[in-house]
Amino acid sequence: MKKILLLSFILTLMSSLIAQSFDGISFTNTGYNSHIKSIELYKEGYEFAFPIITLNSNEKLILRFDDLGEEGRYLKYTFIHCTHDWKSDGLNQIEYLEGFTEDEITDYEYSFNTITSYTHYSLVFPGEMMRITKSGNYILFVYDETPETPVLTRRFVVQEEQVADISGEVKQASDVTYMFSKQEVDFLVHTGGYSVKNPAQYLHAVILQNGRWDNAITGLRYRSGKPGEYSFDYDDHQNAFNGGSEFRDFDTKSLKYNGTHIVSIGYYNQENQAFVVEDLARPYGAYVSENTINGKCYFKNEDYEGRNRQDYINTYFTLRVDFPVTDGKLYVFGELTDWRILKNAELKPNPKTGLWETSLLLKQGFYNYQYVFVKNGTNLIDETYIEGSHWETRNDYYIFLYLQEEGNAYDKLIGFKTLQINH
Repeated sequence: MKKILLLSFILTLMSSLIAQSFDGISFTNTGYNSHIKSIELYKEGYEFAFPIITLNSNEKLILRFDDLGEEGRYLKYTFIHCTHDWKSDGLNQIEYLEGFTEDEITDYEYSFNTITSYTHYSLVFPGEMMRITKSGNYILFVYDETPETPVLTRRFVVQEEQVADISGEVKQASDVTYMFSKQEVDFLVHTGGYSVKNPAQYLHAVILQNGRWDNAITGLRYRSGKPGEYSFDYDDHQNAFNGGSEFRDFDTKSLKYNGTHIVSIGYYNQENQAFVVEDLARPYGAYVSENTINGKCYFKNEDYEGRNRQDYINTYFTLRVDFPVTDGKLYVFGELTDWRILKNAELKPNPKTGLWETSLLLKQGFYNYQYVFVKNGTNLIDETYIEGSHWETRNDYYIFLYLQEEGNAYDKLIGFKTLQINH
């Protein structure tokens, strides 16, 4: 009995010490070191799927990333439970983790025969050493030896075993002001066996477009309902998103020939370089249908077989804009920038050519991307400034349904649905 009490005390103390270090990290998808590249988090067997697993199931998530630094690292990880809007909910780790509250990343390999050397890390979780006991939003937090040296954070979600049923559609916006540029996400929720008390206060939804959290609609309340059925069908733009345009793409899977939308690739000036075809701004163009992977990317080397043979390439982007760009900045944007505004992804005007230019160090593979505008003094990402916006554009939408039951201090995830426009 004394050993059990002592172990419980030690686990509680460890959880408390780790939690004290959470204040200094971002509860977003972030890399904290410029040497950390090509971060992926996905459901095992579904590389392009949103990172979601079901509570008490055998489903796993896979984390992969590269470290281009030369120093060795002793990497650990833990999980942080969050509210529906990705803030700390104050739960102690022993309230949602069974076993240990941290573990090591022991699966790593070195790149083989590449110009850029790197260490590739892999993690499959959850495992037997650290089991998740509650549904909801989670941050995967990776750090070097101690939480005071963060490496990366990644968002993932865990849903209840018997999830609520969600049916819906993505369609042209009902509001006539936005009917040609926005998409409306309407859906109906059946909670089945769940007893939802005071749903007006405790039941709400979040809608995510592609991988973007910056424009996610959070805290959405049902418009009408009856016991066991709740409608999130709005006629205004509360549940509407800019459609944008289909993503641009390029292919650097080979260093021996020019892939799609690559005008030149090879080894120059002691580095791998690739030049993406000159892009044109298209804010007022007609909708053009393209098959894309909605801003995502994947890594592959077609020249050589084997693991960790993908090299890194300094990839150059050029954009022609036939109108003045004032009061803001232009950026390359997509999963290749972690769906974030990165300083090194900012395009600068070249006075000699009149083109906007930047370059990114990217792993060999296939990429989707777009150009976005951020107005000075704001954090608002405007994908329509360069790309335009069309209601027909194919985007992925993820619907999350949360319930904070009376007497509980956390948000359960009781429903999840993926939708795309049909036309």
